[in-house]
Amino acid sequence: MSTTIDHVRLEQFVGQAVDDMAAAISGLLVHLGDGLGLYRAMAGAGPLTVEALAARTATTPRFVREWLCNQAAGGYVTHDPEDDTFELPAEHAAVLAHEDSPVFLGGAYEAIASCYSDYAHLAEAFRGGAGFGWEQHDERLFSGVRRLFQPSYAAHLTSAWIPALDGVEAKLKAGASVADVGCGLGGSTVLMAQAYAHSTFAGFDIHGPSIEAAREAATRNSVNYRVRFDTASADAFPGTGFDLICLFDCLHDMGDPLGAARHIRGALADDGTLMLVEPNAGDVLEENLNPVSRAFYGFSTAICTPASLAQPVGLGLGAQAGPSRLTEILREAGFTRVREAARTPFHLIIEARP
Repeated sequence: MSTTIDHVRLEQFVGQAVDDMAAAISGLLVHLGDGLGLYRAMAGAGPLTVEALAARTATTPRFVREWLCNQAAGGYVTHDPEDDTFELPAEHAAVLAHEDSPVFLGGAYEAIASCYSDYAHLAEAFRGGAGFGWEQHDERLFSGVRRLFQPSYAAHLTSAWIPALDGVEAKLKAGASVADVGCGLGGSTVLMAQAYAHSTFAGFDIHGPSIEAAREAATRNSVNYRVRFDTASADAFPGTGFDLICLFDCLHDMGDPLGAARHIRGALADDGTLMLVEPNAGDVLEENLNPVSRAFYGFSTAICTPASLAQPVGLGLGAQAGPSRLTEILREAGFTRVREAARTPFHLIIEARP
């Protein structure tokens, strides 16, 4: 192996590493801007002075100035040197300030922040191999993941993904029985209940506090009379004869995804459908050498794989399993018809039938 240093290549990589260093510390500042309402206060407000933004957010001007300088250096806000004002462009506000935007990413930074706080636990999991359970993470993970995926679900779930399934939308409009397995805080369940007024929904998750929050969300959105939430695992949740069972970004987190898929197969009606939503990925690493997969491999290392290894079987499927591996698991579980129904830059949607 050559030890000769290519100084051009070295300089290029130092530049890349410095960019990532700046992004890493700036990620904390994005999380602060999200949590303190700084982006929301800037959205649509036009140019603001440091003092005006601090007054709008009940924060201290000296801290706000440093934060704004970082944001300007990163191109997140613009700066007018003549009057020393800062502005959040409308396009950037869609990503940083508006939670109903399909490109909102504030939740991603919240989830990432939770992983940094769990460093010691993750390091021990690396050394011992025993995994690190979902419920053991900093609590920001739960709301961060919901806020990360909810914009995509809101934009695509009922307008594109369900219509892409063979005959499912007609069943839901007429009145169907649906299970949302691994429902977390219930965001996906509530979205479906709001869209399909004649159907009933059951949400299941192993995390008790998330189930309590999901019940509150159903009540808050006035769908609680058609939605129930219970604490249960994916391989043992109650009920049969479901017309549709959904798995949103959770199969890869399970210790025994094959066992879960087998239980789901048995819980479906004879003509029922499984909709599996997983992070978008190719089947081999070379197809995943891109920024989206880089992020998902990061989440997989810090969240998904440790969660799986902490459970019985501990398959450790990972968040970038790819369609071929997912199809293999579904067919082994007894599904005979498996196809890719839709795909977005972030998600792969697979339809499976008995």
